[in-house]
Amino acid sequence: MKRCPECRRDYVDDTLLYCLEDGVALVQGSVPSSDEPQTAILPETAPPPAEAATRAQIHTTEEAAVSPSGITELPRSRTFDKRILLAPLALAVIVLGGFFGYRYFRTSAGQIGSIAVLPFENRSGTSDTDYLSDGLAESLIYRLSQLPGLKVSPTNAVLRYKSSQTDTAKVAAELDVDAVMSGRLTQRGDDLTISVELTDARTNKLIWAEQYPRKMADLLATQREIATAVTQKLQLKLSGDDARGLTKSYTNDNEAYQLYLKGRFYWNKRTPEAMKLAIEQFKAASEKDPSFALAYVGLADSHLVGIYNLRGSEMEQISTGKAYAVRALEIDPSLAEAQASLGLASTYLWDWAASERYLKKAIEINPKYASAYHWYSRRLRAEGRTEEGHEQISRAREADELSAVISNNLAESLAEKGDLQGAIDECRRGLAISPAWFIYRTLAYSYFQLGQKEEALANARKSGQAPSALPRVRQVEGYIHAVNGNRGEAIAIARLLEDEFAKGQADGRDVAVVYAGLGDRDKVFEWLEKDFQKRSTSLVELRMEVPFYPLRTDPRFNDLLKRMNLPE
Repeated sequence: MKRCPECRRDYVDDTLLYCLEDGVALVQGSVPSSDEPQTAILPETAPPPAEAATRAQIHTTEEAAVSPSGITELPRSRTFDKRILLAPLALAVIVLGGFFGYRYFRTSAGQIGSIAVLPFENRSGTSDTDYLSDGLAESLIYRLSQLPGLKVSPTNAVLRYKSSQTDTAKVAAELDVDAVMSGRLTQRGDDLTISVELTDARTNKLIWAEQYPRKMADLLATQREIATAVTQKLQLKLSGDDARGLTKSYTNDNEAYQLYLKGRFYWNKRTPEAMKLAIEQFKAASEKDPSFALAYVGLADSHLVGIYNLRGSEMEQISTGKAYAVRALEIDPSLAEAQASLGLASTYLWDWAASERYLKKAIEINPKYASAYHWYSRRLRAEGRTEEGHEQISRAREADELSAVISNNLAESLAEKGDLQGAIDECRRGLAISPAWFIYRTLAYSYFQLGQKEEALANARKSGQAPSALPRVRQVEGYIHAVNGNRGEAIAIARLLEDEFAKGQADGRDVAVVYAGLGDRDKVFEWLEKDFQKRSTSLVELRMEVPFYPLRTDPRFNDLLKRMNLPE
């Protein structure tokens, strides 16, 4: 181990000759200082033999010298000796050679431009602290994503590696990243131990490993400390503006931060029950720290995206979600997430100009935020701007390649453009990520448009049988039955959906889809009008629904668009 005699920073990399902070030559050995926190460094792998020569350091004073072997020699006479003149020259050669050698070997693999932060392993012995291990990784992902020069795999891309023994090279290949960060977390009462490892996947060499014994009250500061250390180890040079997102304090209340982590933990599950728990935790976090903008973003997204999980009064949910997004922006106008959430709320409220303004602002603030591109794409498609919408959903996929919902929307966009085989291929890729009902729906419609009726019906049935599929999902099966001539099956599904609508568990659009397949246009517009009267968010997708394509020449279709403030 080496230490900088100026700032007293320790380095486990013995090939390093100069301090990365102040450029002062490092000395061998580490002398702990009583006034600084003790951070345990995990042992480094043994250096290759070729590096041994550069690691021998000679420390001299006027009275004594220490040889590389560590044996203290007796003081030498001050009598003139040529070796005294040659020693500094030899040392300079060793130092300069080591420095340039270090620079060469450190950069030979190229600068690291992408990283995946895997879910931390919870070694506390209880699932009650899963929110801490998952939340810490997600917080690090969020902070590192603020850096413009670094590609960071999003949370949903790495969650599938949770609770599994993963091979670094395999993970890196699957996520297409240069480096992988993994960690372990153990909580014992108020004591917290966090171990972190950063590996260069291209060389399979450990870049950095460190252990942080801390108190729970230090969780916030530790999270920022780790993010800063990772940035240094990746040798990222940041300007003041770039570093601000890394060190930004979103809250100084450790309890509020833990509640926020719990909220995100439940949010990532996306089930109706988990969404309710997420709202409870975000609400508690915002009450604990009323200036915690990210907690309000969590509340906004839970209400807005949760519309499809939490059936009930849509207008009430939208109004509540919008209010939380506005509150987040009042606290921090620089939050891209809050801008995007407000853009989504405006889309649902058919305020098209405002939604475009907020979503474009979100993308301007954070060009890596996949949801902003995704929501903007749907807003553009709702207006009939197909090419622009496809461009935005393509960018969303670039930002988050392992999102099932983004993959599905890309497939929909490809089908709209007439690339049905491309849509089918993208659906198959999406199903490898998640067997979601909406992907089977897109597959069913794509096969139907290709004239492959049996394939269309098979995938329509799979849509209704997929995990978490509600009865309303059977709309696609009802439509395919209808166009295939199976009127009895289609009418039975239409009746089922009408009952679900009466219970508030389906939209009028769901019923209208089946009647579109049956060719009953009067019934189609009767049920769409029910959605219009309650300003249902389902009408945002009016132009995107394959069953409604033949209705676009009907005057009632254009009248509905006009009343929604959409161009005909």
